[in-house]
Amino acid sequence: MPSGVTLPVVRTVAALRERIAGWREADETIALVPTMGALHEGHLSLVRLARSRCRRTVATLFVNPTQFGPNEDLSAYPRDEAADAGKLAEAGADLLFAPSVAEIYPQGFATQVTVSGLADHLCGPHRPGHFEGVATVVTKLLLQALPDVAVFGQKDWQQLQVIGRLARDLDIPAEILGGPTVREPDGLAMSSRNAYLSAEERRIAASLSRVLNQLARAVAAGEPARAAEEMALRTLLEAGFSSVDYVTVADAETLQPIERMGERPARAFAAARLGRTRLIDNVPVPTE
Repeated sequence: MPSGVTLPVVRTVAALRERIAGWREADETIALVPTMGALHEGHLSLVRLARSRCRRTVATLFVNPTQFGPNEDLSAYPRDEAADAGKLAEAGADLLFAPSVAEIYPQGFATQVTVSGLADHLCGPHRPGHFEGVATVVTKLLLQALPDVAVFGQKDWQQLQVIGRLARDLDIPAEILGGPTVREPDGLAMSSRNAYLSAEERRIAASLSRVLNQLARAVAAGEPARAAEEMALRTLLEAGFSSVDYVTVADAETLQPIERMGERPARAFAAARLGRTRLIDNVPVPTE
């Protein structure tokens, strides 16, 4: 979309489907990029990836209340639709779907999508109900838009696996595509929650990716995962993190912990807290 052009916005499922139906009649392919707003370069890279795969790109903006726990930051989550729409237009999105909570969860809504197994590890135990909220809203968005491709960030690797599984299990005819994590120059993965960090916390946060890469290299070199994880945990706490929910090496697809590197791809994962901010990240374990 050319610079200066306002991004069209629809707020109902009916309006979304009407717009997409017109594109389908013109034999155009559709990509979907779900977001919760507070957009940064990581999100915009997903829009550009979507555009490289399909003729039309729909971005969604919906702060999903069902994926926030009782002590999480729903009310404080940053919201600036106008700024986000401007960024999406510059990145080349064709349409913004920005529904209300009532449009997504109308009165009497009583259905929940649960993906067993994949949500039992990593963030699952620390965020009860989170992945059910994610799986439910993403299932709805996929069925509302019925895109050819839906793009999600690899920073949220567990989420990406959950969404890929639900699409396969429910026969949703969309390719689920993961976009590479976009990082700051010091290695910190871009996240909307980085804005919560103080200057000192931001300095400490950069060590998360460094420690994960050290962990991944150690396991790739043959070190037992548990020993390498213990070292990574100590290093994160010594660096100044308030607490660490987990730091582990797991199978990239099943998310089950591994003890030693085998033939299947693996990744190093961590979730750690700095004050009120919870940061997550993951990196692949090198295979050579």
